Amino acid sequence: MSAIARYLTHPQVNIDPSVPVPKWGLSPEGRARTLRLAREARFLRQLVLIVSSGETKAIETSEILAAHCNARMIIREAMHENDRSSTGFLPPPAFEVMANRFFANPDVAVEGWEPARVAQARIVTETKRVLADAPSGDVLLVGHGGVGTLLRCHILGQPIARDRDQPGGGGNLHAFTRDNWRELHGWRALETECEGGR
Repeated sequence: MSAIARYLTHPQVNIDPSVPVPKWGLSPEGRARTLRLAREARFLRQLVLIVSSGETKAIETSEILAAHCNARMIIREAMHENDRSSTGFLPPPAFEVMANRFFANPDVAVEGWEPARVAQARIVTETKRVLADAPSGDVLLVGHGGVGTLLRCHILGQPIARDRDQPGGGGNLHAFTRDNWRELHGWRALETECEGGR
């Protein structure tokens, strides 16, 4: 059976408009959800490597998981979310409008955001490098909804589109085979991986 790569998005964060978004940490809810995954998910026992984005919320998620399994954890800066620093923090309604524009215009730097096509090339290239360097076995990539969706679009061989985005915010994962990048399942809430989860 082929080894599995999973892409997990960080769960809920502490939103603080005075702090750069990449520096946001997990909220109590996000931390509690991650701890449940760490304690109950069977797949964690099979991991050989956890790879985190360099953003604080992804690092905190990865550290919690790494503390509960035998996998080594590394940080790869190039796995960050699409660069949205040109606009900084946006209230949720404004962010949703921008995210829709981001996915609908993949070759355009909408309001200065990193274009979706550029972000996709970056996350795909970095994922290939990480998996090529990783030891044999299952790998967990911990990152973000935007680039996680762009990676999934590539795996599916489908155009960039938001209808393949994760449901309901963070704390979801999708999985694919390491050898030929075949999707095993689409986005699932992390609770589905917990013992007794839905």
